[in-house]
This record gives sequence, structure tokens and C-alpha cells, in this order.
Amino acid sequence: MSHSPASSPANASGHPVLLKLEGITVRFGGVKAVSDISFTVYQGELLSVIGPNGAGKSSLLNVINGVYRPAAGHIEWAGQRYPQLRPEQAAQLGIARTFQNLALFKGMSVIENLLTGLNLKTRSTALAHALRLPGARREEAAQRAQAESMLELLQLRRYRDTPVGQLPYGLQKRVELARALAAEPRLLLLDEPMAGMNASDKHELARLIVEVNRRLGTTIVLIEHDMGVVMDISDRVVVLDYGRKIADGLPAEVREQPDVIAAYIGALH
Repeated sequence: MSHSPASSPANASGHPVLLKLEGITVRFGGVKAVSDISFTVYQGELLSVIGPNGAGKSSLLNVINGVYRPAAGHIEWAGQRYPQLRPEQAAQLGIARTFQNLALFKGMSVIENLLTGLNLKTRSTALAHALRLPGARREEAAQRAQAESMLELLQLRRYRDTPVGQLPYGLQKRVELARALAAEPRLLLLDEPMAGMNASDKHELARLIVEVNRRLGTTIVLIEHDMGVVMDISDRVVVLDYGRKIADGLPAEVREQPDVIAAYIGALH
């Protein structure tokens, strides 16, 4: 499942910068979880952020989607500089996120879960929807069509009306991905989407992530522990260790760097 680099540093000139982190530092009390980290994400890129447990990966995602306020540094989004983003602001800009722990409505069907992911994009008022006004009806129809297309893309149509809680874990993770994509984000943050999966489910989800990146052009930042998956599907890899960036480049280059090998105690070989 090789995925040719679309926006690596070597050929990034044709791809505009979507997101830039400059000197991001995150502190919890006196402890630095993330220390002076900078990197760029190009539009249409599939970038993976890897590192041992406690390296600061999730903290970095929390800065990008506005959950954490950085102690230092700033974010640039589509050329606009922000000292920090608020979660609702990040969502409105087109930044979506999945989480390590499933955040689905287990009693609701798959399609209902996807439609909840579209709430932020609803422009009609609750009253307009209650009165079934034409604009509200058109918007609802468009949202349903979008949700159905995500079911198709992620091969979930046969589970459309199944309560999510009745699905196997691997399929639930796929539903969470579909829900995040239903809002048509410009940037999708995936926080260890394959954690707890068996090899077969991992392979299938990795294939679908590449498919999403290629077919929809969605820019993806992926945190993942499975090095085989990361090296196989990423355009570029950023490596963190103890809250610092120790590598940033093409997968084949990164895996040969002594600092990276040392951080993983040779686990990449």
C-alpha cells in the first residue's frame, strides 16, 4: 500500500502551506509537554507525527484544534496568524478531529452519528427547521446527501441504520472517521485512529485514510504508534521525543536518522 509523496518538502512548491506551527511550547505547571516545536503542513498532505509515549503528540493536536493554549509560539492557518485557536474557531476554520477514545453516540444509528457531525455547518435556525421552511429543507437534504456519500466512501452503507454500539470496534472507528469527514474539513487530525485494532482492521483503515486523502484531497495530520503503517502511507513524518522535534522529512529518510532509531531503541529496524 505505497502512497507516493504529494507534498513533501522536495516538491512542496506547488502546494500552498495550510498550517504552520512556530515555536509552540505547552506547559503543565512547571513541566514542558511540548518545547519550541515548529513544522509546516502543506495542503493535500498526509503528515504523520510519531514518537514514544509521552513525547507530546496529543498535546500538539490539542493546540492545533484549540483545546490547549500554547505558553509560547503561534499558529498560522492559510496565511493568517493566530496566537491560539479556540475549539469552535478551529471547527469553523475547517479543522476536524478524531480521538483516541471513541466519542460516538452508541445508541444512535451510523447515519444519525454522521448527521451530528454536520451540526456545526447548519445555517438555518431551529425555528426554520421546525417549520420545515424551504431553505432549511434544502440544507437538510444537502447534509443527508453528504453523510450518505461518506458512508459510501468508507464502505459503511450496509451498517447505515445499525446502532453504533452494536458494531465491532474496528467499524466504530471507521464511523468516527466518517463523522469527522462529513463536515468536509480542510484539515483532519487523527489521534491514534488504529489503537486497539487487529492487523486486518488496521490495514483496512490505513487504506481508507489514504483513499480519503487522495479522493477528497483532505489534508491529514496523523498520530500513530504503528511504524509500519506510518512509513507506508505518509507523505512526510515528524518525529517527537520528550516534547522536542528530532526529525522531519520523507519516511525513508526519517527512519534512518540515528536520533529516531535511538528514540525507538531500534524498533524501526
